[in-house]
Amino acid sequence: MGALSRPAIRAANSAGGVAAARWAVAQAQASLDSAEQNLRYCTIVSPVKGIIIDRRVNIGQTVVSSLSTPSLFLIAKDLTRIQVWVSVNEADIGNVHRGQPVTFTIDAFPNQVFHGQITNIRLNATMTQNVVVYTVEVTTDNADGKLLPYLTTNVRFVTGSRHNVLVVPNAALRWQPQSNQIAPQFRPAVEDTSTAARRSPPPASAPDADAAAPRHGTVWVEQGEFVQPVRVNVGLTDGTLTEVEGPEVAEGMRVVVGEALPQASGGPAPGTSPFTPQIGRARGRAAPGESSPGSQPSGGR
Repeated sequence: MGALSRPAIRAANSAGGVAAARWAVAQAQASLDSAEQNLRYCTIVSPVKGIIIDRRVNIGQTVVSSLSTPSLFLIAKDLTRIQVWVSVNEADIGNVHRGQPVTFTIDAFPNQVFHGQITNIRLNATMTQNVVVYTVEVTTDNADGKLLPYLTTNVRFVTGSRHNVLVVPNAALRWQPQSNQIAPQFRPAVEDTSTAARRSPPPASAPDADAAAPRHGTVWVEQGEFVQPVRVNVGLTDGTLTEVEGPEVAEGMRVVVGEALPQASGGPAPGTSPFTPQIGRARGRAAPGESSPGSQPSGGR
């Protein structure tokens, strides 16, 4: 076995030192990369650009990353388009569908009506006071910035609309005269109709047939000292006025909506408050109240 020369030994030692130095540099670089990564973790960046609605952390508060992601800020991505979340009970959800027009008002601007459109109906219903409630999303334009988050809205779903139709107050369809108030030539027909309606219940039919069949009603018009019935077809209603049509109905016709109660000795009955509304029908005939059907649009809920 021959001995190594001194130059060979110095070369071997030099190669080993270079390898060790390279390993040390690589280890230092890994430590630097880890430190830089941890430093980047200290900067929390929002995933979207928008407007901060709510700040849920304070300056100096420690934020710990865990399985449950903490909420730091509530950010609105675009306030030019606003969503209205409407609670609709199960009895009315059948009249609501995507793309349906919606009108609503807010207390901040009570004289302005805003318009929107249904974009989604959430299927995860909730139970509120033993009533199943669905959340309906209504999207509306907010280019002027009047609508703010968390405002309370009064929403009306437009289920139908009519234009240039005749309407009467709902009270005109509900009012029923006494037999001595009806014109003599109409009394037998009215009594026969009332008796038949009491004795025979309405026939059962399919829901689609009931929706397609026209509804009928009766309004009463003055004929001298009596009133006479006028049969009408009933259409849409907005809760106050109802659409009517028929061959005997004309614009400007005066219809009865109620009766004026006679005043006994010019004041209220003893023991009653003068501010109590007088509801009911007086015995004997009193002057009927009147109203005229007008030509204006109706409909919508």
